[in-house]
Amino acid sequence: MINITFPDGSVRAYEKGVTGYEIAKGISPRLAEEVLAVAVKPAGDTTIGKGETRDLNRPIEEDCSITLLKWEDDEAKRVFWHSSSHLMAEALEDLFPGVKFGIGPAIENGFYYDVDLGSHQITDADFPKIEKRMLELAREKQDYTRIDVPKAEAMKHFEEKGDQYKCELISELEDGTITYYTNGHFTDLCRGPHLRNTDVIKAVKLTALAGAYWRGDETRGQLTRIYGITFPKKSMLDEYLVVLEEAKKRDHRKLGKEMELFTFSPRVGMGLPLWLPRGSVMRFELEKFLRKKQNEYGYLPVVTPHIGSKDLYVTSGHYAKYGKDSFQPIHTPQEGEEYMLKPMNCPHHCEIFRSAPRSYRDLPLRMAEFGTVYRYEQSGELHGLTRVRSFTQDDAHMFVTPDQLKGEFEKVIELILYVFKIFKFDKYTAQVSLRDPNNKSKYIGSDENWEKAENAIIEAAAEMGLKTVVEYGEAAFYGPKLDFMVKDAIGRKWQLGTIQVDYNLPERFQLEYTAADGSKQRPVMIHRAPFGSIERFTAVLLEHTGGHLPVWLSPDQVKVLPISEKYSDFAKKVCGLLNNSDIRASIDDRNETLGKRIREISLLRVPVLAIVGEKEVEQGTVSVRKEGADAGVMKVEEFVAWLKDQMAQELA
Repeated sequence: MINITFPDGSVRAYEKGVTGYEIAKGISPRLAEEVLAVAVKPAGDTTIGKGETRDLNRPIEEDCSITLLKWEDDEAKRVFWHSSSHLMAEALEDLFPGVKFGIGPAIENGFYYDVDLGSHQITDADFPKIEKRMLELAREKQDYTRIDVPKAEAMKHFEEKGDQYKCELISELEDGTITYYTNGHFTDLCRGPHLRNTDVIKAVKLTALAGAYWRGDETRGQLTRIYGITFPKKSMLDEYLVVLEEAKKRDHRKLGKEMELFTFSPRVGMGLPLWLPRGSVMRFELEKFLRKKQNEYGYLPVVTPHIGSKDLYVTSGHYAKYGKDSFQPIHTPQEGEEYMLKPMNCPHHCEIFRSAPRSYRDLPLRMAEFGTVYRYEQSGELHGLTRVRSFTQDDAHMFVTPDQLKGEFEKVIELILYVFKIFKFDKYTAQVSLRDPNNKSKYIGSDENWEKAENAIIEAAAEMGLKTVVEYGEAAFYGPKLDFMVKDAIGRKWQLGTIQVDYNLPERFQLEYTAADGSKQRPVMIHRAPFGSIERFTAVLLEHTGGHLPVWLSPDQVKVLPISEKYSDFAKKVCGLLNNSDIRASIDDRNETLGKRIREISLLRVPVLAIVGEKEVEQGTVSVRKEGADAGVMKVEEFVAWLKDQMAQELA
């Protein structure tokens, strides 16, 4: 017998080899229908989280704790969508014989499969027949069966099938670690986990086609990436499609064009945004907002160059980790001298710390910079402002004593939560991003320092009462982090804001301060960026608000509209008074109807309109509309005070 511990702390004894499905069915037949997978953590495992996600049919052989996962759990959705990618692959093999497969993972919303179509072609017009075939296969209630296979047998199978992609993946695996999954007539190289069978997949929608280089390498062949999403109920798909349509309306690339905020130019280069005048105003206001708050927390401004010596990034470890994926070194006329476009601000800030002797009395030392950095993203990964090659981080680094670490970390959490409050990101989760315990070679630094850093983050998050989830393998290469995942107005998740604890860069840069006893000690470094980057934050904020920004942040806060030309002089006086009161206002006195001007201004999302006609001129007033709603008639001075009050409330 083995002992199974449940989330409520209760313990039950079961026969060795019991499955998650059998456990669920023993509790309730209805529960067995709802459960999609099981998370298993061996007894004595003290790591955070639910444990390894497994198939419901996989035997449990030892004492452990389990969590039965349903659709509401993110882990269950990943299993559901990964299984759906296999179902789509089976349908593709039926409809397009000879097709070969790369990888087919679950993603945040749905799944994709990278496919080599050979002589076949697929367009959006083929989606309905693929969806239909997927549903036909799903109704067959095909079991997902896990099979352990020797490496030689796996290689032979896919060589005979002529699938060079799977053969390449198998060649990199250790014998004894290789598993297949089969459903129907489809067999795939896969670690799993998967659903029990296909019957729970009730609704299917293929959403997009894209090109994708095999393993992200532009020198390799290009495959066709087919995206899709599935649900256990058709009503869920219907709801998702409504959200999808709303997302198209809120696409920041569309809004950025309509609102005249930013543009891109192939002549300037892919992934390099150009901020237009209105977008630049918005960007400057974001920076001003955060600078003011940072001053209250004792941050000191610094400025660093856009390039740095290659040796700087060799010292920091960035070159070893990211050098081949970065913009390549710049060679100067001086032989042997190499510079790089700055991929990170932190090495520069370490050098600022080193520039003078430091005492424990100087700590915590908080450096803040809106620093532009450069990363070479693959062309297929670029997407508006959310994935670019040049972006500005609201970066800061705190150098603290070990005793100051937790308190300083909590202050950064306070700052990030303040930012979320102002921008009305009310739904968020803090993700504790730890290193992969099974692949420590990806990270720099000692186990002792990693444990200290991870414990500091976990304790600080708990003391601040944050709702957290743990993700192994999501840490930065130099330290663990706390990533804030927000939900926007239509329920989509975005990563905004990050805090990282770092014992490693101070070691690599030999940073030190003089302690109270006169000894030399290493500071601990905290990295933080509440926005993440100005570009990404702008994109997320536009999609969250649909472009309807708060008045204080809007590039044009007020548009003054004279009903006809004869009221233009008074409109100009109103506009002048507003500008003199530090309110961004402009006049639209074009020879167009008032209705047409209002419709065109609505594309710019100007929040406040001040309309003037004969009555307003006679009484020294303006008719005010805010976000399309009548806000009343006001004396011009009252209007100024009203605007100031609106902005004060937005920033309270």
